[in-house]
Amino acid sequence: MSLILVGRMDIQQDYNQQCLQRLIWAMNQLGIDVDAKKLVNISELIVQTMTGPWRYFHTPDHIFEVGGSEDAIEVLAALFHDVVYVQVDQSVNFNLTYYLVPFIRQVGEHLWIREAVDIPEDPTFEMVRIVFDMSPGKMLLPLEGQNEFLSALVAAKVLQPFLSQELLVQIVACIEATIPFRTPTKTGLNNSDILYQRLQAIVDKFNLKLTDADLIETVKRSIRMANRDVRSFADPSSARFLDNTWNLIPETNHHLNNPSAYTIGQYRTALQKMEGFMNFLKPEVVFHQFRGYPEDSIYEQLVSRARRNIAVGRLYLGSKLFTIAFLEALSLRFGRVIPVSTLMGEMPSENFVTVSLVNFLPDLENNYQPQDELESTVLVILEKGRTQHSYYDIKNSPLTTYMVKQMGFAEIQNQRNRAQKFFQNEISSEEFLAGCDPQIKKTVTEGIVKLFDTRKAAFLGG
Repeated sequence: MSLILVGRMDIQQDYNQQCLQRLIWAMNQLGIDVDAKKLVNISELIVQTMTGPWRYFHTPDHIFEVGGSEDAIEVLAALFHDVVYVQVDQSVNFNLTYYLVPFIRQVGEHLWIREAVDIPEDPTFEMVRIVFDMSPGKMLLPLEGQNEFLSALVAAKVLQPFLSQELLVQIVACIEATIPFRTPTKTGLNNSDILYQRLQAIVDKFNLKLTDADLIETVKRSIRMANRDVRSFADPSSARFLDNTWNLIPETNHHLNNPSAYTIGQYRTALQKMEGFMNFLKPEVVFHQFRGYPEDSIYEQLVSRARRNIAVGRLYLGSKLFTIAFLEALSLRFGRVIPVSTLMGEMPSENFVTVSLVNFLPDLENNYQPQDELESTVLVILEKGRTQHSYYDIKNSPLTTYMVKQMGFAEIQNQRNRAQKFFQNEISSEEFLAGCDPQIKKTVTEGIVKLFDTRKAAFLGG
């Protein structure tokens, strides 16, 4: 058995133990007596799913963090809230299908709620359906709560033998609140207001023993958990915020799993998708508030930090996207499917010393000076790096740093916009390069040639 496999098994066993401890604690807090073996099985069900091969951000560490350590319902909801993540896992974990198949069917690449006549009579499913405002015969969509709905359904069915309907609906409500980035309705209702109304309807329909005060506290509880789910947006350090962004990227860009083989086009596409998300995202919809909770000063600070981090993310990603567009245009001079490592050099590692393109970039005599705090922050992160290395990418961006210092952010953004025409085949790669800074073209092209020369010399044994 390999050391890598043994290490993975040890990590999974540690996660199993941490998950089990949280399950035991939560059940004790709720006064629920559950056989230890059953909790072990639940722990293994959760951890096996959360340690899938494409999980880099949505991991056991994430669900432990989101659940906090003070409220049993939040802890339980968080343990289940990401067990289904179809875009990341490329499917639903087989062990979870036991709980879903009676209510969900697959047609082609899409998941659908079964028609009403095909759904068994099940109050728990009906309760989950109403919390999420889902209807029989509906196709589930990733951006409209598919993963959260299915995760909540798994949670409710797994915990149903042990918990009352009153407790289950509160857990399901917390998971519903983690559907991210929803805008208010035309009448001004936010998702927390709507959740409160749905809970009222469920209490009436199922005659649950929950008071209005209980429902208000349930919504506030869901806000605490949902805000922790996106807490990185309010990180005081934009570099740490970008760490989380870089952990998210490979979850839906699986070709990045091989750092030496992914192509320039694949890396560019991954950055494009993340930049598109950042440009779409409004800071006002990241965090939640309900009836003054959290209080205005705290909520406004969360939104303010999110606004700053999103702005940093946009400029950072746009700058890197121009750099990779420039390399992609150069690469088309000798091939259509060129790995990033071909032009940039191999990723550095402890056991392998390599020469990279940045070794051949000259020092600049007159560096560009940032024009404001945003530019200063982004330039520092580009030059010094995010706080963590990613397995598929170095944490700093020396080539982009060189380009920013040579051209300035305004011209970088202008070239990023020109790059979009290149991506959409409105201009050719050579037309795109013709509009780029001549000194950049000369320096980078010569650097790549020198990199190739070192490989030639190494290959010939010289």
